[in-house]
Order: sequence, then C-alpha cells, then structure tokens
Amino acid sequence: MKNIYILALLLGAFSFSSYAQTEVFDDLESYTLAPISAQSAHWRTWGGVDGGSDDANVVDDEAFSGVQSVLIPGNGLTDLMLLVPSAPTSGVYSIEFYTYIPAGSGGYFNMQAALTPEGTPWAQALMGGNVFFNCDGASGGLGVIDESPAGQECTVTAASFTYPEDQWFKVDCVYDLDAQTWDMYIDDIQFFFAQPFAFNTQVFIELAGLDFYSATSHNEMYIDDVTLYNGDITQSAGTNDFAAEKFSVYPNPVKDVLNIRSQNTVDNVVIYDILGKVVLQENPGTISPSINMSNLASGSYLVQVTIGGSSKTVKVLK
Repeated sequence: MKNIYILALLLGAFSFSSYAQTEVFDDLESYTLAPISAQSAHWRTWGGVDGGSDDANVVDDEAFSGVQSVLIPGNGLTDLMLLVPSAPTSGVYSIEFYTYIPAGSGGYFNMQAALTPEGTPWAQALMGGNVFFNCDGASGGLGVIDESPAGQECTVTAASFTYPEDQWFKVDCVYDLDAQTWDMYIDDIQFFFAQPFAFNTQVFIELAGLDFYSATSHNEMYIDDVTLYNGDITQSAGTNDFAAEKFSVYPNPVKDVLNIRSQNTVDNVVIYDILGKVVLQENPGTISPSINMSNLASGSYLVQVTIGGSSKTVKVLK
C-alpha cells in the first residue's frame, strides 16, 4: 500500500492547475445527437459541408463528463476539425481534450498550420505531427508520431508514447508558436517536448486547429471536455521555475539506454516501477545524461528527473 501511495503522489504532483486564459471550453452537452459541425462555430468538417459524409456525430455511448461526446469511427470518411477561433500566430497556446479508445481500437489527430475559409474544402496544412493511437490495430496502448512523407502511413516514427485503453485519459498539446515546436502530455505525464512543426514543405502561418480523422478501419475515438487555452496549460504557481528546465527522454520504448536531453544539469534521476517501488536511482550531475536500464525487466516505468531543485516525471516503456 505504501508503494501504491507513493505512485499516486507522483502522478498527482503533476496535475497542475493553469493560469492560462480559456478561449473555449466544450463539454459536448449542449448539442443534439446529430452531426456536430452545424451546431458549433468551432467544429467543422474537412469537406466544408455541415452534415456531410465526413461530419462526426455527437453520441451518448461514452462520456467523460455528462452523457455526451463526439465519436470519430473507423469508416474512413469522418474528418472533423476543431478550430482555434483566435488562430494565434505567436506565443504559447494549448489544446486539451479527453479521449476514450476501446481496447483494440485506434485514433488519430494532427495540427493544422493554416486556416481555410468556412464553407470550402479544407486545404491541407499538416504540421505538428501525425499522432496515431494503436496505428496498426495490433499495438493497443502504444501511440506514435508519424513523419511519413505522404502522411498517415505510420511508417516513419518520430516519437512514441503509451496511453491507457478502455478508459478516459487526458491529452495536452502545448504549442510554442515562436519556436514552432510542441509538447504532448498524457494524463499530465510528459512524453516529449520540442517536436518541430515540420511536414514536407508546409510553412507555419497560424494555429488553425486540430484535425480528428478516421485514419484506420479500427478507428474508434471518443472526444470530450475540449479546452483551448491562451498559454501553457501545464504551468501554474510553483512550476514556472521548471518551465525553463524542459527535457525529453528517448528512445521510448527503450531497449537498454535511456537518453535524457536537457538544457541544464540533471541532478537526480529516480525510476519507479508500476507499484511505486524505486528500481533505479542515479545522480548524473551533467547535461543530457544517459541512464542504463538494461537490467530492468520489460514493462512500464515512471522516470522522475530533477533539475535545479524541481522535479518532473515521464512515463517510459521498456
């Protein structure tokens, strides 16, 4: 019980409140059980036609809060845009949503870097990653960011992450529009940071929104409680000092050696197993150290990294 309590503290410590200003919050409860695009200005279809074949339905099958959510099924047609009304061009902006993906099913989204006029088909402006959940239908709980030149092929992996199946979980995407990079968190655990806005020859113009697409035949992605923030949703009082101490870990999943990419000296690294037991601890005292995990068994671990007296935890799969 003590170890489980420690694990709960670790996870809870990174459920930060936010000083960011909310631009949009949508819990999907105000709509009828029908295609969503005609019911809201911040949802639209890729084809530009409300209620078209690519529209997504509001459903009451699953919900994170209330009784309704929106479903992106595996029909190969549904292509729903979540628009950012302010279409920011600079600063930091966050998009948060909760999603539910049943075991064996998958999901997909990407960021769009240019706005298309309402009522016209969307002009492709993909940047910020092709994000797949269970891309091949046989990798439940594993997600990847794909950089295949043609897009949506899931053959060139830029980064990977894990996520829980058969339960609702939170996704936070934090976009640095000046640096043209982005971070992603699953349930407040940071899986990577400073991924580039880069896809083919696309040029960043503005943060237009997210595209939720039926990318695979096994797609079944429910979306609820969407929040659009002006600022970094992961920061709050007591965490601002750590904002400058960002880091990433790779590869993830790891085979033997876990590399920590950091801007400043990493003071301490503690690795916990899923029961909250410390299985490895090191005090590197260097910038961007490497941690040998070859003696650890296959499984999921929480890696707590301390930089300058502030700590943050990421989830790693081995």
